[in-house]
Amino acid sequence: MTRIVADISVSLDGFVTGPDPGVDSGLGTGGEALHTWAFSDDPDDRRVLREATARSGAVVLGRTLFDIVDGPHGWDDATGYGAGEVGKPAFVVVTSSAPDEVRLSDLDWTFVTTGLPDAVGAARERAEAASKECGRDLDVVLMGGGATIGSALEARLIDELTLHLSPIVLGAGTTLFTGGTPLALTQRGVTVTSTATHLTYDVG
Repeated sequence: MTRIVADISVSLDGFVTGPDPGVDSGLGTGGEALHTWAFSDDPDDRRVLREATARSGAVVLGRTLFDIVDGPHGWDDATGYGAGEVGKPAFVVVTSSAPDEVRLSDLDWTFVTTGLPDAVGAARERAEAASKECGRDLDVVLMGGGATIGSALEARLIDELTLHLSPIVLGAGTTLFTGGTPLALTQRGVTVTSTATHLTYDVG
């Protein structure tokens, strides 16, 4: 069964970027350190990354994050989603309007302008189709940014939340949790490495 999984790295003080993120500054001041674990040689970090990308039938991201990863300082063959791990999934972007052009034109992009629920629905269709092709269950992964995942949690669109808790304090940036509707979480797994604590929760 295809599940909707939110998967994001977060600092000890609850930020998913540093201050002033953007196309020219990436994840903001100090924000790149959130993803140290993804480039680690630790076998548990590698396993977490491999398993997360292998289960990705489609990936949802917000327009701000898309502009960063598709920007001049964004993804390349060494740093793209699951680089070196698995084949590339379909990507679905929540946006008010599609961009005029895409730098990463070798990736499968769909731009949904009718809201987050429709974007998740489109991603589910892509993931279910990919599941049939490969003969195993694949998931929809919401990779961010923080506002997109926060909105999805508020709208009860998420089945599972995976946090990669990085041992850094950023002091400011983009928060993941901004208050609002309480959430009931059931802890399913914890993996501790030298670069992160990987936490998995079912969302009730």
